[in-house]
Amino acid sequence: MPPGMRGLGPRGFLTDEEKKNIPKVTKELIFRILSYLKPYSLQLGLVLIAILLSSVVGLLPSIITGRIVDEALVGRDMALLIKLLVLAFVTLFASQIISVLESYINAWISQRIIFDMKNQMYDHLQHMPHSFFTTEKQGDIITRMNTDINGVSSVISGTLASIVSNIATVLTTTVALFSMSWQLAIVGILVIPLLILPTRSVGRTRWQLLNESQEKQDEMNQLINETLSVSGSLLVKLFTREKTEYDRFVDVNEEVTQLALKEQRSGKWFRVVMGMFTQVGPLLIYFAGGFLIINNIDSALTVGTITATVALINRLYRPVESLLNIQVDFTRSLALFTRIFDYFDKEIGITSPKYGKKPPMGEKASIRFDHVSFSYLPDKPLLTDIDFHVPSGEMYAIVGPSGSGKSTVVNLIPRLYDVQGGRVTINGVDVRYMDLTYLRSKVGVVTQDTYLFNGTIKENLLYAKAEATDEELIEACKTANIYDFILNQPEGFDTMVGNRGLKLSGGEKQRLSLARVILKDPRILILDEATSALDSISENSIQNALEAMMKGRTSIVIAHRLSTILKANKILVVKDGVIAEQGAHEELLEQGGVYKSLYETQFRQILDMESEDKKEEETESDK
Repeated sequence: MPPGMRGLGPRGFLTDEEKKNIPKVTKELIFRILSYLKPYSLQLGLVLIAILLSSVVGLLPSIITGRIVDEALVGRDMALLIKLLVLAFVTLFASQIISVLESYINAWISQRIIFDMKNQMYDHLQHMPHSFFTTEKQGDIITRMNTDINGVSSVISGTLASIVSNIATVLTTTVALFSMSWQLAIVGILVIPLLILPTRSVGRTRWQLLNESQEKQDEMNQLINETLSVSGSLLVKLFTREKTEYDRFVDVNEEVTQLALKEQRSGKWFRVVMGMFTQVGPLLIYFAGGFLIINNIDSALTVGTITATVALINRLYRPVESLLNIQVDFTRSLALFTRIFDYFDKEIGITSPKYGKKPPMGEKASIRFDHVSFSYLPDKPLLTDIDFHVPSGEMYAIVGPSGSGKSTVVNLIPRLYDVQGGRVTINGVDVRYMDLTYLRSKVGVVTQDTYLFNGTIKENLLYAKAEATDEELIEACKTANIYDFILNQPEGFDTMVGNRGLKLSGGEKQRLSLARVILKDPRILILDEATSALDSISENSIQNALEAMMKGRTSIVIAHRLSTILKANKILVVKDGVIAEQGAHEELLEQGGVYKSLYETQFRQILDMESEDKKEEETESDK
């Protein structure tokens, strides 16, 4: 069974998991689903007309067959036989053409609905807060965007059309049967359960066997994956467990084989039983018809009518079976829409005010944290009273123990999260009242984990400013100390960076990220441990770029390198949700508090490592 189908029962059966999660049917849910069909009402009307026409025209070949027997064959009329055969062929051809037309319109409607839903979902997800992407699994997001919404196609063109088509087929066929002979119609309808019930019974048995077989197959795959991988096979050899693992494999393999044989045997018996019932059904109709004719009970009944009845009963089998599964199909369809609507109903949370403010930020951009509090979880406050002011054009460093909320503090400035108490202001304006696009256009962020799209260097740079000229690109790259590297590439700015920038080193990616932010030309610059993942050589090549970038800008730097911290106008020490200390380096050391502890445990170690690296570099250069 394909991985995507696991967890789903076969047609006609719900798995235990599906039974537990049956969605609640409400008027609001139904109307919400129908709202996606409303723009295509005209096309849906054409589909319904096509389905009705196809159902009516589909009756004609069976009825014409009865006339062929009664009039052409019994009457030995060759001309009539040819005429009726041609008519049967024409009606059959017309029925197929109508079905193709209905199928085409249906597919068009379903694809347009998918188009609409994907656009709506992508737009909705783009505006979800940053917290959504940090808590939701990426695989789940992709599944909702692709697999779930694509599944709507089978609901529209499959389930919905099938229900309408099957109802139309059953109604028109039943009317035709009773109009020809009500006695045979009753016999024929009573025969249908003989064809359907064995199918459902054997189908359930085969599904159970397939499910058990799949579970054992998964167990076998797990065993193979664990023991025949590089690490697993080495472990088996070192602990001499070859015989034990072989015995385990034989046992599982035996169970898989036995289940496969059971499933195959049940399939063969199923075909035998169905073959028998397929023949018994028509025989019963022929017997009933013969009994009525021979005993002169129904003088109007003919051999042709009996033949047509058999053909029409066969036409009823599949629609009736499908309609018996309508609850399963309906439940799965609702479950699919419920999963999609679950994402649509997730609150966006952080939105731009209707008349958002756009305070001027020419040469001035001061930041104020006014007694800010914030928490990710209701009962676990992270920031309780963050209060500080960064004057325009100055650079402040934030330090603190791991998990103290340093990154959260700076993430509140571009509203990746919103404060839950107090306020963050820029030039005296609360960021929550500012136009969100304007706010974020004025804030540049460089993080430790640099992200690049799988494209060219130029495409990644232009992401900051689509209309940037070549001169602006070159100037930004020179400032970030990445221009010489780009010039040395055979493709220059058209060099592909690979998925997430994997074709570049850490330092090259970081400098390219800096060039991108420089091109954005923000008034406020946030550096969140932008050089912590780099070695000292790479960091030194970036340090000048950072200094050039911060010149004239209001900057907040989360840093672990003492060299960076010492250049700050003021150091903020975050601990236990508050600014525990603030001041210059020497001043904080004299206080003998949190900063001194951090200096002695973290910064001093890094400083010593940097000193060692510098000595090694000097030794190498002397050689």
